Amino acid sequence: MLRIEQEVIDKIIEHGRTEAPLEACGYLAQKNGVVCRSITMKNIDASPVHYSMDPAEQFAAVRDCRAEGLSIRAVYHTHPETAAYPSAEDIKLAYDPAISYVIISLAKNNPSIHSFIIREEEVFPEQIEIIVGTADARCGQVSHR
Repeated sequence: MLRIEQEVIDKIIEHGRTEAPLEACGYLAQKNGVVCRSITMKNIDASPVHYSMDPAEQFAAVRDCRAEGLSIRAVYHTHPETAAYPSAEDIKLAYDPAISYVIISLAKNNPSIHSFIIREEEVFPEQIEIIVGTADARCGQVSHR
């Protein structure tokens, strides 16, 4: 189960809307089992149908999280015009079976968010528990752009 603060969901939806019609991407970091930070990354592919993160930004994000006692829990990205389900390319490029892959669909007025575990090109839906009203001030928004 992915436990995530509502404030983080709001921030990644905002990031997706800002980047649309391109896919937005980033990391989700957790502390004490709850995702409490979104880390926006630049989609270096600048594409509406796929994304790639800058390796330097990725390393910086991981380093900063470790220094703050956080761990990377998930990768997120948006689908500006399609459902919140992994595309064939998303599945092929999901290299880390230890993290979740969160997809936010912006195709309708009300965005939808889903989480998946992807192992050996098999997709397993993951339940999301939204945590409201417990924002951790030590886990603020960070951007590496």
